[in-house]
Amino acid sequence: MGRRLILIWIFFPFGLFAQQRDQHAIDLEAFVERLFPVQEEDIDYEAIYELLFQLYQDPIDLNKTDAEELQATYLLTPFQISNLLEYRLKNGPLLSIYEMQAIPEFDLITIQNLLPFVTVGENGVKTKNFWQRLATEENTYFLLRHRRTWETRRGFTPPDTARNGTLSTRYLGDPNEVYLRFRTHRSRDFSIGFTLEKDAGEQFIWDRKTSRYGFNFVSFHLMRQNIGKWKTIALGDFQASFGQGLVFGAGYSLGKGAETVPTVRRSSRGILPFSASLEFGFFRGLGLTRQFRNWQSTLIVSNAPRDGRLSTTLDSLENTSSFLTSLPQTGLHRTPSELSTKSQLSELNLGGNLTYNSRQGKWSAGANFLHTEFSNPWIREATVYNTFEFSGKTNQVASLNAHYNWKNFFLFGESAYSKSGGNGTVLGFVSSLSKTVDFSLLWRNYDRDFHSFYSSGFSENTRPINERGIYMGLQIRPTKAWRFNAYYDSFQFPWLKFRVYSPSSGYEWLARLSYQPRRNLMAFVQIRQEEKERNLPNSGEPSLPFLLAPVQKINATLSLESQLTPNLFLRSRILWSRVEIEQTVHSGLMVLQDVQFGKEKWRLTGRMALFDTDDFDSRLYAFENNVLWTFAIPAFSGRGIRNYLVGQYQISPKLTAYLRIARTTYTDREEISSGLQTITGNKQTETSLLLRYFFR
Repeated sequence: MGRRLILIWIFFPFGLFAQQRDQHAIDLEAFVERLFPVQEEDIDYEAIYELLFQLYQDPIDLNKTDAEELQATYLLTPFQISNLLEYRLKNGPLLSIYEMQAIPEFDLITIQNLLPFVTVGENGVKTKNFWQRLATEENTYFLLRHRRTWETRRGFTPPDTARNGTLSTRYLGDPNEVYLRFRTHRSRDFSIGFTLEKDAGEQFIWDRKTSRYGFNFVSFHLMRQNIGKWKTIALGDFQASFGQGLVFGAGYSLGKGAETVPTVRRSSRGILPFSASLEFGFFRGLGLTRQFRNWQSTLIVSNAPRDGRLSTTLDSLENTSSFLTSLPQTGLHRTPSELSTKSQLSELNLGGNLTYNSRQGKWSAGANFLHTEFSNPWIREATVYNTFEFSGKTNQVASLNAHYNWKNFFLFGESAYSKSGGNGTVLGFVSSLSKTVDFSLLWRNYDRDFHSFYSSGFSENTRPINERGIYMGLQIRPTKAWRFNAYYDSFQFPWLKFRVYSPSSGYEWLARLSYQPRRNLMAFVQIRQEEKERNLPNSGEPSLPFLLAPVQKINATLSLESQLTPNLFLRSRILWSRVEIEQTVHSGLMVLQDVQFGKEKWRLTGRMALFDTDDFDSRLYAFENNVLWTFAIPAFSGRGIRNYLVGQYQISPKLTAYLRIARTTYTDREEISSGLQTITGNKQTETSLLLRYFFR
């Protein structure tokens, strides 16, 4: 063993590992941007960002992991995963992180990207008891974040008086957004934390009648792991991820992006602590996972309050009953109308998972079940397009899932049925056809009456319902410096949708050519085209049915990034969009320049951008740097200038401060936004201040 470690040092003397890894220095923003090069408004980026952060907080032990867990990083090809497992089988456990350089096809860039997510763990012996580990855990921190828009929105102005003497609606609270988080965490051992949040416009008040206890949102979790045969014991708020996410999807879906091959496959990550500020998509109660040899069983019991808009009916005997008409998911309670939806109903969930893993780790199979019951029946407004949507008080959904690893092929699938009889099925594979070519294929079919509230199955829609399609992804690496990624996705919607009052179809493709001759220089050109159908404007002729027309969107990006010196980073980017509707073409253009400069204790990141779009349809989304663990992908339409500056300063070894100032100046308007969000003027300025304190 000693000789092996010496040989590693002799033959791999790179400066790659010259310094100890800083687990707090990962650039999750760059990682997420790589997964989502074309941003859209219907993707829940905050939930994705939070789940990736969970992955970062739980680094994978390379000596204990399997192909299923490695695939969850979306950083390794099937060929690389096979090489790692074969290397470990032949040579035994890795002695240190240094040894990754000895694994075939593990180049320096791959290792650098993988480092924050993996570790070569301890021998598994816990030399201290739980309370001692809890008291001495270094990864114990507190976050305080404040955000605000400084121009006055209409919702914060004095109310107007109507002719009948009534006052117009205004926001109940002040324009400050405040967020607090505490967490202490030890990988594969425990996680304890709470999250508190008040959005802009919400009141800071203690009012039990409206379930407000100072902050508008309060979340707490306590999780223990690997206690004898108990793999996980979770109390409070948590999520669950099993199979391909048709029953338990952990509240997020990676969808389609520049990583065209690995992201189509979901990974079973089991029960995860929930620490985001999203006010939906999580369980609240008890989650248990027990390991017995190759079998693993999970039980979920949850009873959580949910926002809902209720209506009351009066029967012939003058008895009143309430029913649910909608489930708002914004989490905003700024006005009396929004506040009236807060915690209006309870949602009971009872579910579980049973999984068998083969001894060699090459295949696994599992079964999932979830029963959901609302305290009030859900009766939607009667429209043609939602005829097959869920209605009632209870729902059950059950599924079978499996995956099989054969050489460089990872085959996977899951099929689920809901109480309505609707079926949802996903089948696919991810493979390395050669050392330089990776390919993925996924087929999905979701019936128009398939109902699964916690699903994140691969789909074009925001939910897996009323859709069938086939996706193909390709990645080619002809040399170490060049990489080509592409995908093509064809989909159909057998029933009507919102703004699409007829069965419809569409397609989407993306191509991206990247050039990275060294780690500090990267350039890429990318183009994506999407075509879907939607209703034509009403012609006024009642005899004419709704007609559909294709809407074709094209987005293109040209990017150059360079780390000129260890302290100076530059990014130049051009974004372009084109939208064609009924032979009418609209376009948009954005040019941006990023500069980042930093020293040992401080760092500054700035951007200047110019944008010009014809209308909202041709809007452009631009990923922006923000304060720590905060996400920003604003949409830009019209004409204007966007600037921001982000500063980071380490005040002491335990305390770090982050400050962001951003401003958008429009040149084509004197009023921004609409409704209560309206700003009189052509400027919008936002700030974010975050303090992070490590207790040890």
